[in-house]
Amino acid sequence: MTFPSDSPLGRLLAAPMRPGWVTWLGLRPARRATMLTPWSVGLVAQRGIAGDRYDTTHDGPRQVTLIAAEDLAAIAAFLGRSVIAPELLRRNIVTSGINLLALKDRRVRLGAALLEISGDCAPCSRMEHVLGPGGYNAVRGHGGITARIIEGGEVAIGDAVERVR
Repeated sequence: MTFPSDSPLGRLLAAPMRPGWVTWLGLRPARRATMLTPWSVGLVAQRGIAGDRYDTTHDGPRQVTLIAAEDLAAIAAFLGRSVIAPELLRRNIVTSGINLLALKDRRVRLGAALLEISGDCAPCSRMEHVLGPGGYNAVRGHGGITARIIEGGEVAIGDAVERVR
């Protein structure tokens, strides 16, 4: 939902945000295969991440998935665990220090790449198998976001995550 920029809510949504940073990267070489965790990845405009199983030729809205480290901590707490490994949720990029949901429908710079945040990344039924009983509900509302790659480029652990507009 878009609000007029001169409305009180529109001004709040456009208010400055502190940048976050990339803390983890993951590639899914094949369906259900062990994830690779490189120090950097190449994002290909309108396609996806080089080496990831998900590659689109129709410029789809789910070319890359992101989740906040803070959401991983919340999921762990809901399950009574101290930590949840990011590869269990099979997202591509873990960030820290920035509220990803506040970026919905916005553009974000990660390293040399430019992304457009396209939507929420809802959990799938496999979360019950992967995380155990209650896994699906623990991830609800904390599963991260999806994005379209507008400008490709290299993204590395430690790179800034900054809202562009």
